[in-house]
Amino acid sequence: MMDLKELGSAIQQIATEKGIPPEKVFAALESAIGAAYKKEYRKKSEVIKAKFDIKTGKLKFWQVKTVVDPSEVRVVNEEEEVTPKEEQTEELLPRYNPDRHIFLEEAKKLKSDAVPGDELEFPLETHADFGRIAAQTAKQVVLQNLREAERSSIREEFADKENQIVSGVIQRFERGNVYVDIGRAIGIMFHNESIPGEHYHPGERLRFYIVAVQDDPRRPGIVLSRSHPKFVSKLFEIEVPEIADGTVEIKNIAREAGSRTKIAVYSKEGGVDPVGSAVGQRGTRVMAVTNELGNEKIDIIEWSEDPKEYITHALSPAKVVSVETLSRKEARVLVPDDQLSLAIGKGGQNVRLAAKLTGWKIDVRSQTRPEEVQEGGIAEMTFQESAEKIDSSETSNE
Repeated sequence: MMDLKELGSAIQQIATEKGIPPEKVFAALESAIGAAYKKEYRKKSEVIKAKFDIKTGKLKFWQVKTVVDPSEVRVVNEEEEVTPKEEQTEELLPRYNPDRHIFLEEAKKLKSDAVPGDELEFPLETHADFGRIAAQTAKQVVLQNLREAERSSIREEFADKENQIVSGVIQRFERGNVYVDIGRAIGIMFHNESIPGEHYHPGERLRFYIVAVQDDPRRPGIVLSRSHPKFVSKLFEIEVPEIADGTVEIKNIAREAGSRTKIAVYSKEGGVDPVGSAVGQRGTRVMAVTNELGNEKIDIIEWSEDPKEYITHALSPAKVVSVETLSRKEARVLVPDDQLSLAIGKGGQNVRLAAKLTGWKIDVRSQTRPEEVQEGGIAEMTFQESAEKIDSSETSNE
């Protein structure tokens, strides 16, 4: 006789360890018993349902058949078998299987209000003895159902955490990817989502941005990032109360992870300094974000509706003499000679980030030689960066 108290405790323990409801563990057990029964006593094509009464310890079994209308299925005799080639070239109705289907007319004799799609259950003889193969089948079904239930539970838990920050511990490395323990789940940070030049160590705790929580079991479930531009904005939400409560809004971010980020902030409320709020007293707030990013340099500038003013701010810390806006969102910027290298930046980084931030093509030139094109002084946002900027804007509006 099965020890029901012990079974109940085992179910509760599994549920607690896996973080899934006890009823799902019980359903997995019933599914496994049904699979073992079918393996030992029934046909492979049949649908078998098992019910275990935890109060009495009794097992019951049913064969399940779906009610179908003759016009919605095709009846194929063995002599009239359709060849695989014909199957591929012709769209056919589902094939009638007497082990799984019951015609509507016959079903109505058993259940007067039966309609196509209903499932009828036919009691089967009870058996409690199963062979070794059937027992192995049951074990496989239990494990598979528990894995699926656990995946589903994790997806539900992390679904509302997509586009949020999570803390995790570096677990292992595999083919350049980093696997991170984030509690009940293991997240993956692909090589291109890590910060260039940043080194990770097993056991190290870091923050990560959740890029996606995927439903496909063939793909990694929770995708993490530390190089995503929104990682920076979420860090500022944590460090800056004015951003968290919406008093200060992050309009745009341009980032070259591991090196430099430009962030444009704005406040509708008069008397609130958006840049000062983000920087914090003596730079404490921006320093906290910088430390999390491995001392990545962060420029915080004020967003403006006026393109000339916005571009001027975006080229900070360089001083700008004038901005001439041309057609097709192109701008020619003149700066003093001693500000030219600062405005362009090392390898053109400053003007490149300014172009990403503003969405304008920017041409930085010398105030004394306006006709001369400067090396690395022209930058514009690529199509992909444009898509990312639109996506960021939509998220902030949400």
